[in-house]
Amino acid sequence: MIGLDQWSKAWVLARLPEFEAVQVIDGFWNWYRTYNTGAAFSFLSNAGGWQIWFFTALAVIVCGLLGWWLSRTPRGDWRTALPYALVIGGALGNVIDRLLHGHVIDFIQWYVGDHYWPSFNIADSAIVCGAVGIALSGLLKRETREEE
Repeated sequence: MIGLDQWSKAWVLARLPEFEAVQVIDGFWNWYRTYNTGAAFSFLSNAGGWQIWFFTALAVIVCGLLGWWLSRTPRGDWRTALPYALVIGGALGNVIDRLLHGHVIDFIQWYVGDHYWPSFNIADSAIVCGAVGIALSGLLKRETREEE
Protein backbone atom coordinates (compact mmCIF):
# COMPACT_ATOMS: atom_id res chain seq x y z
CA MET A 1 0.00 0.00 0.00
CA ILE A 2 2.78 2.42 0.89
CA GLY A 3 4.52 1.73 -2.43
CA LEU A 4 1.35 2.29 -4.48
CA ASP A 5 0.57 5.48 -2.56
CA GLN A 6 4.05 6.94 -2.95
CA TRP A 7 4.23 5.94 -6.63
CA SER A 8 0.89 7.67 -7.29
CA LYS A 9 2.07 10.84 -5.56
CA ALA A 10 5.36 10.83 -7.50
CA TRP A 11 3.29 10.54 -10.70
CA VAL A 12 1.13 13.46 -9.56
CA LEU A 13 4.15 15.66 -8.81
CA ALA A 14 5.70 14.84 -12.19
CA ARG A 15 2.58 15.03 -14.38
CA LEU A 16 -0.24 17.13 -12.91
CA PRO A 17 -0.32 20.93 -12.75
CA GLU A 18 -0.98 22.49 -9.35
CA PHE A 19 -4.53 23.57 -8.54
CA GLU A 20 -5.83 22.86 -12.03
CA ALA A 21 -8.55 20.29 -12.72
CA VAL A 22 -7.78 17.57 -15.27
CA GLN A 23 -11.01 15.82 -16.22
CA VAL A 24 -11.16 12.03 -15.85
CA ILE A 25 -14.94 11.43 -15.96
CA ASP A 26 -17.07 14.42 -16.93
CA GLY A 27 -19.40 15.48 -14.14
CA PHE A 28 -17.84 13.21 -11.51
CA TRP A 29 -14.04 12.88 -11.32
CA ASN A 30 -11.01 15.13 -11.81
CA TRP A 31 -7.34 14.82 -11.10
CA TYR A 32 -6.64 17.93 -8.99
CA ARG A 33 -3.22 18.39 -7.40
CA THR A 34 -3.51 20.11 -4.04
CA TYR A 35 -1.85 19.98 -0.63
CA ASN A 36 -3.18 19.40 2.87
CA THR A 37 -1.26 20.38 6.02
CA GLY A 38 -4.12 19.24 8.26
CA ALA A 39 -5.97 15.98 8.72
CA ALA A 40 -8.99 14.54 6.93
CA PHE A 41 -11.03 17.15 5.06
CA SER A 42 -8.27 19.73 5.79
CA PHE A 43 -9.09 19.79 9.51
CA LEU A 44 -6.64 22.21 11.22
CA SER A 45 -4.88 22.94 7.93
CA ASN A 46 -4.41 26.61 8.88
CA ALA A 47 -3.16 25.98 12.43
CA GLY A 48 0.35 27.36 11.91
CA GLY A 49 2.50 24.25 11.46
CA TRP A 50 2.28 22.41 14.80
CA GLN A 51 -0.47 20.20 13.38
CA ILE A 52 1.98 18.52 10.97
CA TRP A 53 3.94 17.12 13.91
CA PHE A 54 0.80 16.36 15.90
CA PHE A 55 -0.78 14.30 13.10
CA THR A 56 2.55 12.61 12.36
CA ALA A 57 2.91 11.55 16.01
CA LEU A 58 -0.74 10.48 16.18
CA ALA A 59 -0.37 8.36 13.03
CA VAL A 60 2.78 6.68 14.36
CA ILE A 61 1.05 5.88 17.68
CA VAL A 62 -2.05 4.49 15.94
CA CYS A 63 0.15 2.44 13.57
CA GLY A 64 2.03 1.04 16.55
CA LEU A 65 -1.21 0.00 18.25
CA LEU A 66 -2.66 -1.50 15.07
CA GLY A 67 0.65 -3.22 14.36
CA TRP A 68 0.54 -4.81 17.81
CA TRP A 69 -3.05 -6.00 17.18
CA LEU A 70 -2.01 -7.23 13.74
CA SER A 71 0.84 -9.24 15.28
CA ARG A 72 -1.70 -10.97 17.55
CA THR A 73 -4.03 -11.85 14.67
CA PRO A 74 -4.00 -15.55 13.71
CA ARG A 75 -2.07 -16.19 10.49
CA GLY A 76 -5.01 -17.32 8.38
CA ASP A 77 -7.38 -14.55 9.53
CA TRP A 78 -7.00 -12.23 6.53
CA ARG A 79 -10.41 -10.63 7.18
CA THR A 80 -9.00 -9.14 10.35
CA ALA A 81 -5.44 -8.59 9.11
CA LEU A 82 -6.27 -6.83 5.82
CA PRO A 83 -8.13 -3.86 7.35
CA TYR A 84 -5.34 -3.31 9.90
CA ALA A 85 -2.75 -3.43 7.12
CA LEU A 86 -4.74 -0.95 4.99
CA VAL A 87 -4.97 1.59 7.82
CA ILE A 88 -1.29 1.18 8.71
CA GLY A 89 -0.16 1.48 5.07
CA GLY A 90 -2.36 4.49 4.40
CA ALA A 91 -1.34 6.29 7.58
CA LEU A 92 2.36 5.70 6.93
CA GLY A 93 1.98 6.87 3.32
CA ASN A 94 0.65 10.20 4.58
CA VAL A 95 3.33 10.37 7.31
CA ILE A 96 5.99 10.05 4.59
CA ASP A 97 4.40 13.01 2.78
CA ARG A 98 4.37 15.14 5.93
CA LEU A 99 8.01 14.37 6.68
CA LEU A 100 9.26 14.84 3.10
CA HIS A 101 7.07 17.72 1.94
CA GLY A 102 5.51 19.31 5.04
CA HIS A 103 2.04 18.44 3.73
CA VAL A 104 0.03 15.57 2.26
CA ILE A 105 -0.39 15.45 -1.52
CA ASP A 106 -4.04 15.02 -2.53
CA PHE A 107 -5.14 14.58 -6.13
CA ILE A 108 -8.46 12.75 -6.46
CA GLN A 109 -11.43 15.09 -6.72
CA TRP A 110 -14.99 13.77 -6.92
CA TYR A 111 -17.97 16.00 -7.55
CA VAL A 112 -21.59 16.04 -8.68
CA GLY A 113 -22.87 19.29 -10.16
CA ASP A 114 -21.58 22.08 -7.94
CA HIS A 115 -20.92 19.80 -4.94
CA TYR A 116 -17.24 18.89 -4.55
CA TRP A 117 -16.03 16.41 -1.97
CA PRO A 118 -12.67 17.21 -0.36
CA SER A 119 -9.72 16.02 -2.46
CA PHE A 120 -8.03 12.84 -1.28
CA ASN A 121 -5.35 10.30 -2.24
CA ILE A 122 -4.69 6.53 -2.33
CA ALA A 123 -3.54 6.51 1.32
CA ASP A 124 -6.77 8.19 2.44
CA SER A 125 -8.77 5.57 0.53
CA ALA A 126 -6.84 2.77 2.24
CA ILE A 127 -7.46 4.32 5.67
CA VAL A 128 -11.21 4.63 5.04
CA CYS A 129 -11.52 1.10 3.59
CA GLY A 130 -9.48 -0.30 6.47
CA ALA A 131 -11.54 1.54 9.10
CA VAL A 132 -14.78 0.26 7.54
CA GLY A 133 -13.29 -3.25 7.48
CA ILE A 134 -12.29 -3.04 11.15
CA ALA A 135 -15.79 -1.85 12.09
CA LEU A 136 -17.48 -4.59 10.04
CA SER A 137 -15.14 -7.22 11.46
CA GLY A 138 -16.04 -6.13 14.97
CA LEU A 139 -19.77 -6.19 14.21
CA LEU A 140 -19.60 -9.62 12.59
CA LYS A 141 -17.60 -11.07 15.48
CA ARG A 142 -20.08 -9.62 17.99
CA GLU A 143 -23.03 -11.11 16.08
CA THR A 144 -21.27 -14.50 16.00
CA ARG A 145 -20.73 -14.38 19.78
CA GLU A 146 -24.37 -13.44 20.38
CA GLU A 147 -25.56 -16.41 18.29
CA GLU A 148 -23.54 -18.86 20.38
